[in-house]
Amino acid sequence: MKIGLVGNQNSGKTTLFNYLTGMNAKIGNWPGVTIEKKTGKIKGTEHEITDLPGIYSLSPYTAEEEVSRNFVFEEKPDAIINIVDATSLERSLYLTTQLLELDCKVIVALNMADMLSKKGLKIDVERLSKELGTKVVQISALKETGMDDLIKAIDENFVTQKKKIYDANMETSILNIENKITKEISHKRFIGVKLLEDDKGFKKYNLPAIVSIVKETQEEYDTELEEIIATERYSFIEKVKKLSITQKEMPETVSDKLDKIFLNKWLAFPIFIVIMFLIYYLSVGVIGSFTVDWVGETVGMLGEKAGELLEIIGTSEWLNSLVVDGIIAGVGAILGFIPQLIILFLCISILETTGYMSRIALFLDKIFRKLGLSGKSLIPFIVGSGCSVPGIMSSRIIENEDERKMTTILTPFIPCSAKLPIIALFAGYFFPESAGIASASLYFFAIVVIILSAIIMKKFVFKHTASTYISELPEYKLPSAKYVAKDVFDKVIAFIKRAGTIILLCSIVIWFLLSFSFSMEYGVEIENSMLAVIGNKISWIFEPMLGTKSWGATVSAIQGLVAKEQVVSSMAVINGLADDIEEGTQIFTQNGMFGFFTAASAYAFMVFNLFSAPCFGAIGAMKRELGGNKKMLKAVGFQTLLAWILATIVYQTGSRIETGVFNLANIIVIGIVLLVVISIIVSKFKYKNSACASCPYCKSCDKK
Repeated sequence: MKIGLVGNQNSGKTTLFNYLTGMNAKIGNWPGVTIEKKTGKIKGTEHEITDLPGIYSLSPYTAEEEVSRNFVFEEKPDAIINIVDATSLERSLYLTTQLLELDCKVIVALNMADMLSKKGLKIDVERLSKELGTKVVQISALKETGMDDLIKAIDENFVTQKKKIYDANMETSILNIENKITKEISHKRFIGVKLLEDDKGFKKYNLPAIVSIVKETQEEYDTELEEIIATERYSFIEKVKKLSITQKEMPETVSDKLDKIFLNKWLAFPIFIVIMFLIYYLSVGVIGSFTVDWVGETVGMLGEKAGELLEIIGTSEWLNSLVVDGIIAGVGAILGFIPQLIILFLCISILETTGYMSRIALFLDKIFRKLGLSGKSLIPFIVGSGCSVPGIMSSRIIENEDERKMTTILTPFIPCSAKLPIIALFAGYFFPESAGIASASLYFFAIVVIILSAIIMKKFVFKHTASTYISELPEYKLPSAKYVAKDVFDKVIAFIKRAGTIILLCSIVIWFLLSFSFSMEYGVEIENSMLAVIGNKISWIFEPMLGTKSWGATVSAIQGLVAKEQVVSSMAVINGLADDIEEGTQIFTQNGMFGFFTAASAYAFMVFNLFSAPCFGAIGAMKRELGGNKKMLKAVGFQTLLAWILATIVYQTGSRIETGVFNLANIIVIGIVLLVVISIIVSKFKYKNSACASCPYCKSCDKK
């Protein structure tokens, strides 16, 4: 049996899917977690179940709704499990009324049943089942209760009734349209309603006779038929609620009390800043530094022992160098940062599962809309803090095309896990007393750059970004240790796999280019190697941001296009290290390859790698979301040029502060000038009203 799992965003679909299949799909207490359909088999059965993206209706207003509707019409499921948030029936049942119009068995799974009593709600399941005309099962996906009843309902042989929920005239029109549709077509009632709503996705069914019925029906009503149908649906839902639900007066909930703090107009943003600062301070600073030293020593000892063993068994010098200076130095340089990544992933996962991210997305919506984005853009940014690829893909939840493309281009600016080794290495060595502060500052630097970039793109590129963001806030929940652990484990394993595949291969390539000349002579001076010759040809590009021509730093930064982790790995291999590489004590020795770095050039180098074009995987995702190579190349060019400009400004300013040429007065004056310039740019479009963003006369109307 083929089953579709359908429900609103944040209704617990993925939790239920994981339980039924034993899989480990991504879970979060915020919308937009499922961005593509996932398929698995229900444990102990041959039933195939597909977890579809969270939607609010089967009208194709968003990519998720299109995916879900295509599944229904193309995959032809035998049954649909409609997971419903039992604590928010009015919102959830709107989708249910559409599903009940389909020609397949629908099972309504009332989820979060364990939270009903806390909200003073009691649902008469039998009465609700009677009113909806289908099977209703009460479950709790999180606490895994009611699952046996749900599986029993799947195997039960029953027919979902088609309730007449519209007025007599509308029902007559729907029936007349059904009679005009070819007999072989499925879901006739659903199609009939959609044709009355003027849904463009069903144009192919618009026969002349049907067009005539729709026109006659429209003439009977003063307003749009889509509005009439929506009103009738909500009237039906209201009647069902009154007959099926009782509610007693309850005191203010914990979520209500917390929202008075976390959504306070004065406290919300400062709290967000403090939380994100603490995350980076913990992961890169205190705890991260403490754990990474131990891992560094372990990797160093491994390199020494491996070298000794290879000498004992009589391996060639080049093979010894490949294993110790290439593989162990390159891969070990990355593995040393795993403890910091675990802390980062743990903190982000906890914020997701508690429901806090939904709050901050809603709060930032007002700010983001002025920049041409919406609160939904925060979701790809947060996902991108783990990896830019799923972050870019999750931009699909944004309805407005321009807004979605802007988010796709800006998401790689968020420090992802692959960039953390670069930040941790440089911040830990050049800012030893304030590594956490230095790393956190880059996160807020990224926010500022995203804001300024959004302003520029809205002004000159994407001029029709005027969508709104509607989201129902979930209840605050204590994070599930089981799912948080799974989430962190999966991310860490993915990181280790990259280190064991892409980073390993790149480290071998770097070792080869360093160890041989173009005449294929082994053991040449590093300055005469193939890599040095190539690097010296292009090192002038990085001179303005580093203060010197460094072929080593140049080729390491370019390696970041393959994988950002490879920047640190390349530096380790270039420097010929096999131990203590995580601490940076040997990479940045005064007489070494990278001894020229100062605090200013180190921060500039971090800035460049933070904002330059992302890895090949993310670039591929950008190509898919932007719709072609041309737009992708423009985006990559914009990102890299912006990164170069910012890094150059950082170094040129920082180096002058280091030498005493710049003082506090200079910085204050420059800051004032920048604020004036930014305010001028913003003022150029501050009159744009979200309701008439594309109107050329908005400055002269009363809506300005």
